[in-house]
Amino acid sequence: MRKILTVAGAALLMLSGSAMAQTVDPNRAAQADPEGAFQSWLQTFRTRALQEGISPATLDRELSNLELSERTIELDRRQPDVGPGRSLYSDYIARRLTQPRIDGGVRLYPQVAPTLEKAEAEYGVPGEIVLAIWGMETSYGAVTGNFDVVRSLASLAFDGRREALFTKELVAALKIIDANDASRSRMTGSWAGAMGNSQFLPTSYLTYAVDFDGDGHPNIWGSESDTIASIANYLKQNGWQRGGEWAIPVNVPQSLNREAVRNPTPPTKCVAVMEKHSRWMPISEWKKLGVAAEEGRTLPSDDTLATLLEVDGEGTGAHLTFQNYRALLDYNCSNFYALSVGQLADEIAARTQ
Repeated sequence: MRKILTVAGAALLMLSGSAMAQTVDPNRAAQADPEGAFQSWLQTFRTRALQEGISPATLDRELSNLELSERTIELDRRQPDVGPGRSLYSDYIARRLTQPRIDGGVRLYPQVAPTLEKAEAEYGVPGEIVLAIWGMETSYGAVTGNFDVVRSLASLAFDGRREALFTKELVAALKIIDANDASRSRMTGSWAGAMGNSQFLPTSYLTYAVDFDGDGHPNIWGSESDTIASIANYLKQNGWQRGGEWAIPVNVPQSLNREAVRNPTPPTKCVAVMEKHSRWMPISEWKKLGVAAEEGRTLPSDDTLATLLEVDGEGTGAHLTFQNYRALLDYNCSNFYALSVGQLADEIAARTQ
């Protein structure tokens, strides 16, 4: 799905899983008069938006003079649902876990430490995990994307490859504007609609964004406090367990029978990613099979459930992953992403605590 985790790539992976299975491809943008067809589509969409409760004034203002973004559609159609080539985590992490990214998190940590502590107290997510997501998504706000989110979402919904998905996101974006939580000019982001420091899609903003600084509006674009709390709330609402591990690097004996620990239930969400995970087993069972934490690491209690992940296949870097790892996958459906967030968090914690 992505080669280097760009802002655009992050957006697509947040759209992956079951939503990707809804793909249809009428390719409306290939019509003889795509702009004219787009304007007709906007009129039809306006009827739905009114039914969703968006005010006529907002729709008149934001949809008038809205032009089709052929660039957005071009970028979307360059993205295969499944990458044609095999990439290795070792190559990926070398590009992502860079010294500037680690240093950026270390520098930012003391500046926002009180907010991180407050957010951890409320949501249970460690500050270094929150910073690591912020760092991986947008380099701590340095690279958030400059596409007009409303225009991009309207163009993608019109094009039709994933019409239901992007129409829903467009409605959510207009609801944000209608509620005066953000102006359209503020709502810039990736070509796929991910916005702000946290790279939330509009529906995620409506569900998870938090007004943590008390100014009346969740601001994931310009407020460090709101960004931190919104990321933490996202993880909590998607299963993050207070005080739990995310993953532990382990050594796997050559004698391990992978077929015996294979997950017998085919995944229905995040399929290609979850197929790399074993079935859930308690730590006590993994120990009996000879799986042991790498030197300097400690496994949690024997009753803790874990899956085995060998990210690049049998005999490659192995981890036992826990419930909190699944919360990271909910943020972005990629084993590479989840592992890189956890490793960046570990690097930040080692240098700040």
